[in-house]
Amino acid sequence: MQPKNAHRPNALTVDVEDYFQVSALAPQIPRDSWDCRECRIERNLDRILDLFERRGAHATFFTLGWIAERYPQAIRRIVEAGHELASHGYGHERVTDLTPAAFRADIERAQRILEDLAGAPVRGYRAPSFSIGEGNLWALEVLREAGLEYSSSIYPVHHDHYGMPQAPRHPHRPLSAGVLELPPATLRMGGRNLPAAGGGYFRLLPYALSRRALRRIGAVDSMPAVFYFHPWEIDPDQPRVPGLGARSRFRHYVNLHRMESRLERLLRDFRWDRMDRVFATELAAFTDPARATGGGDVRTA
Repeated sequence: MQPKNAHRPNALTVDVEDYFQVSALAPQIPRDSWDCRECRIERNLDRILDLFERRGAHATFFTLGWIAERYPQAIRRIVEAGHELASHGYGHERVTDLTPAAFRADIERAQRILEDLAGAPVRGYRAPSFSIGEGNLWALEVLREAGLEYSSSIYPVHHDHYGMPQAPRHPHRPLSAGVLELPPATLRMGGRNLPAAGGGYFRLLPYALSRRALRRIGAVDSMPAVFYFHPWEIDPDQPRVPGLGARSRFRHYVNLHRMESRLERLLRDFRWDRMDRVFATELAAFTDPARATGGGDVRTA
């Protein structure tokens, strides 16, 4: 049953990339082979959009420019269905691997493609593999200079590939000249931040634990949770990539066959909406303090 409370909806997000673009698989899949791969993004997006329509949910789709450039009709369907189109960069390159100039070129290229398809400005960005952290916060200034308003790129957890455990769990501004950061959901327990935002953790752990974590964030922290997943996660029939190490193989393929039914339960058990609407007060306070109308919690880290 959907929890009955006065909290805002949670923020539902989709990272629009295909299975062969996942950072953990990069050693086995050269970038110059992408155009030769079987692309499954259109059919998976159709299933996701149909699911959202049935459940009355809206979401923010953090979309690669590479995908949008090749599948414009799929991206137009996202916009026509009333979802928010946001940026995932152009070519799924980790920000940690880019210079400031290369990062700027990447996001500006993606913005041009996405804004042309959406017919509206793109406001949000999520770094591939949550690759903004303590060592490259300059990226938030570059995003602001490019006209973006918010990021959901700093995951306040410890992980072997990403994370900034000491970062705030709430909406905040890490740099005075940067964008507003809206971090993925975490649960605070035992003096640590535990991931509660989706992805592989959502597939691995029992659904009841994910539901309990999201309910606790709403009840104890009194803030919306930011949840994410990828289109390839509902596709158990995707091609298997040979040569993966045991850890990468487990993380990528575990419980793919259960993901869609778990999403059905998630959409039934909680209320969901787009990032720009869930955090409208915080964004208003950040972009124009005179427009803020109570309830915002925008802090400078």
